[in-house]
Amino acid sequence: MAKRVARKVPNVKYADFKGRMVMIGFGSIGQGVLPLILRHINIKPEQIVIITDEMRGGEAEAERYGVEFVEKRLTESNIRATLDNRLGEGDFLVNLSVEVASTALIELCQKKGVRYLDTCIEPWPGGYDDPSLSVSRRSNYALRDTMMKLKSRYSGGPTAVVAHGANPGLVSHFVKQALMNVAHDTGVKTAAPTTREGWGKLAQRLGIKVIHIAERDTQVSKKPKEVGEFVNTWSIDGFVSEGGQPAEMGWGTHEKALPPDGKRHTFGCDAAIYLNRPGLLTQVRTWTPLEGPFHGFIITHNESISIADYLTVRDGRKVVYRPTVHYAYHPCDQAIMSMHEIAGKNLKQQKRQRLIVDEVVSGRDELGVLLMGHKKGAYWYGSQIDIEEARRLVPYNNATSIQVVAPVLSGIIWALENPDRGIVEADEMDYARNLEICMPYLGPVVGKYSDWTPLQDRGRLFPEDLDKSDPWQFKNFRVV
Repeated sequence: MAKRVARKVPNVKYADFKGRMVMIGFGSIGQGVLPLILRHINIKPEQIVIITDEMRGGEAEAERYGVEFVEKRLTESNIRATLDNRLGEGDFLVNLSVEVASTALIELCQKKGVRYLDTCIEPWPGGYDDPSLSVSRRSNYALRDTMMKLKSRYSGGPTAVVAHGANPGLVSHFVKQALMNVAHDTGVKTAAPTTREGWGKLAQRLGIKVIHIAERDTQVSKKPKEVGEFVNTWSIDGFVSEGGQPAEMGWGTHEKALPPDGKRHTFGCDAAIYLNRPGLLTQVRTWTPLEGPFHGFIITHNESISIADYLTVRDGRKVVYRPTVHYAYHPCDQAIMSMHEIAGKNLKQQKRQRLIVDEVVSGRDELGVLLMGHKKGAYWYGSQIDIEEARRLVPYNNATSIQVVAPVLSGIIWALENPDRGIVEADEMDYARNLEICMPYLGPVVGKYSDWTPLQDRGRLFPEDLDKSDPWQFKNFRVV
């Protein structure tokens, strides 16, 4: 598939909004999405209030746009008192915070008739790293299971879009578009499915065994990383929290055996497993068009579970098809050095952080989905935006953050267009509508086939006992 021709950024207003919008958290994503909200939604700055626990330079941006800025940390004890008078029926809560429980915010919104969006499912402090909790209970699987239990309770309530950033979020829409592209290119005639069962059967028919969320970030700052600091292109607190959780993946029906330290959960949908080790220390072989083969980290993400669960095909109660799904992420090189340092200190985070946005001098973020096992081998579909285009498109962004803020915008607009859908994940949303809104902000969007497999060039210098009958088995990915 040819590279998408870049389009002029539209100034279209996608939606009207008359209520109040409360944004919790104003780090890199909050600062990046505010200009897009004001550009594409009919909303006045005085309708918006930002509540954040840290002043990270965002107060100057809020003042520039005429948006109210409140410095306050939300806790279990003050959340209702803080938000009660700021939210009412028809309003919208955009949650871009860390360590503020998503379930608590959603329940508050459902009771008050407020629409909602977040980019990941967050617990209260300690939910990621409390050693009194089992490894299984510290997982994203457990966080998602708790969230999913609210779905039936609030069916038909105000729309709450859960986990809708780049990944999780945008990549679920990429998966659907990629499935349609592979179907077209392999001669499978089909209209876009309209049901969960339909998408699962299409993936099964195409022979999809493994889906990587394959991402390579090459952005760089001229200022070297110093000892004792963590450098990254997006939320450092969020990345370190995710990296300290167990490596997780949706677990496919084609897999012959669990990895040596692989475990199943004893509750929930049973669509995923976890490894008894942190994702920040777990690497896997993957591939993107520009980078080629590389080692990515299996950082736990909601989409690893939600995509696998959504594409599951059952015959009665028996699961007959499910792909293996997981994140395979190579962050920017300065973040790799930061991860190496934190790993040597048993995951104790450095005291200093440096989020590189304005100081990025070059590089891109290549984020997409790698579908493997079909007739044409492997197919990667996604965004290859570089720092120059990201800056041209919208202020306060780098190539990573813009891939998050675009689907935050599209998720808000979709919720306004579909106001009474209750609690929904990206997989349940209209992929075509979300991609339509996101595309102008994703740079080149590319589909690329490859004959690469995780076994390519394995054993060339060091012989291994490999099962080459099925290169898509997880055990042959050789987690290192």
